Amino acid sequence: MPRCFSWAGPRLPSLTCVPCAGDAAGRPCSPSSPSSQAAETSMSLRRRGDGSGSVAGRAARKFTLEQLSAATDGFSASNLLGQGGFGRVYRCRLRLDDDDDALTPVAVKQLCRGGAQGSREFVVECAMLMTLRHPNLVSLVGYCAQAQERLLVYELLPRGSLDAHLFLPLPANGDLSAQAQGNGDRPALEWNTRVRIAHGAARALRYLHEAVSPPVIYRDLKPSNILLADDFTAKLSDLGLARIGPSGDDTHVSTRVMGTLGYCAPDYALTGRLTVKSDVYSFGVVLLELITGRRAFDAEAGDERRLLDWARPYLADVRKMYGRLADPALRGRFPRRALYQLAVVASLCLHDRPNLRPTMSDVTRAIDHVASQPWQPGAGAAHHRAKSCQI
Repeated sequence: MPRCFSWAGPRLPSLTCVPCAGDAAGRPCSPSSPSSQAAETSMSLRRRGDGSGSVAGRAARKFTLEQLSAATDGFSASNLLGQGGFGRVYRCRLRLDDDDDALTPVAVKQLCRGGAQGSREFVVECAMLMTLRHPNLVSLVGYCAQAQERLLVYELLPRGSLDAHLFLPLPANGDLSAQAQGNGDRPALEWNTRVRIAHGAARALRYLHEAVSPPVIYRDLKPSNILLADDFTAKLSDLGLARIGPSGDDTHVSTRVMGTLGYCAPDYALTGRLTVKSDVYSFGVVLLELITGRRAFDAEAGDERRLLDWARPYLADVRKMYGRLADPALRGRFPRRALYQLAVVASLCLHDRPNLRPTMSDVTRAIDHVASQPWQPGAGAAHHRAKSCQI
């Protein structure tokens, strides 16, 4: 769905910033920041500290259009990292401290114009990223709101998105070893890295759902919104569709259905009732993608274009059929028991009844257990030899 927009939009109620942990006095957001318009609610976000991070008021730096244009060589195609319905993302280097001449690599997202919804998303994302802080959320460095331009400046995640690493084409000749070698400088993701990425995304959602009050519902979890650091630490980006969740006796928030085909929970799609369990469902889809190497929806895959339709028979009897789910690019290099356990977690997250889906704390603990059983090179051969001796 295109998300281009004009900048003349309704003024939104304010989102109150939260003091940093250990800073009793607190530090309000800069008066000139977009967080003064904030995020579709006047309720404050408060920390329910679970050890997973801190909620902090953060003054992002305000850049001029001239600064960002100069840093990106006039938004040159040579600096283009990627583009989508939101606009384009450029790589550049900026001086972030007036007292320091060092240049820091950053990513600049230049939002496209046209449509009031996008103006709201720009404000929401600024407010969220200035207020929420966690190792598995991308950091907002600054922003620019000048003339008709709206730009966001983030920390640069050098490995790009999960989407770019996970979905490698299967060679026409069926040579799985060629697929495992990857595409150019991107080898196929090995098992331990996939588990690490799943764990990082789960921790980010646990933080948004359970360490913040009222909870924040991310609403647009998908591989292209999961960015990867050098060590494959996963960080959620693009919080423009995030919503403040229900509080008090409320069980949900009612909203226009937004998200991406294949990742949207069916209960939310049918009713517009948004809960944290909507995110849990989306996480289950992403987890299934990590296991299988298949896209949630692939228009070119014919009868198998919908991942859940293809996977349903295997998930229905996951104890016996979990091996059929494994990405061929893994070439059998994964712990069988750990794959089974991860498939069970995905199946639980994808339950049709939202109240029967696990919480993200439950999911994170389950993935912790899976991570405690890493794949070790040679382990498969040793296991096979042991079984042969028993026979």
